[in-house]
Amino acid sequence: MALYAPSPAVRARQLAADLGLVAWLVLWVVVARTVHGAVLALAGPGRAVEDLGASVAGSMSSAAEVAEDVPVVGDELAAPFAALGSAGGSVGGAGQAAVDAVGTLATVLAVVLVLLPVGWALLRWLPWRLGWVRAAGAAGRLAAADPGVLAARALATAPLSRLAALPPGTADAWRAGDPAATRALAAVELERLGLSGWG
Repeated sequence: MALYAPSPAVRARQLAADLGLVAWLVLWVVVARTVHGAVLALAGPGRAVEDLGASVAGSMSSAAEVAEDVPVVGDELAAPFAALGSAGGSVGGAGQAAVDAVGTLATVLAVVLVLLPVGWALLRWLPWRLGWVRAAGAAGRLAAADPGVLAARALATAPLSRLAALPPGTADAWRAGDPAATRALAAVELERLGLSGWG
């Protein structure tokens, strides 16, 4: 199974399309990484809130432990510090939730920025490349087994300028069963597929 045409001109177009697809993929991966990093920078305030909450919670918990050691009123004195520690923990949790949400958003954006443009390019590139591989394989088999089919296709689809370049009477000779005319017309179709050097 040939992936590239023997003809230099068609092979150059195929290689350019393949390299273009790879360049397109690399471009969008770079864009996605840049956007991912930029969005993650938005998590800074959430981290600051998380750190502040953890600090307040730790300080208030320590203060509550010290207040509990005060005789007689220790439990009543420790209660406000414990409540402030609990509130600090809640603030820290909110900061962590904000950091997590920004991280998820950054990842989703990066994936979408790669999948959409690269998927669009693949949907255009893949049928074209696979179509050529199938057509080249079929044309190679027909060239060996039944070149008359290739000749008929050339008469139906080849540009008129290319048919006009053939010797006069080629079509009539093909209809009369002339093998040379059949080979000449089949060569036109093989050339269109970039298979002029086939076999």
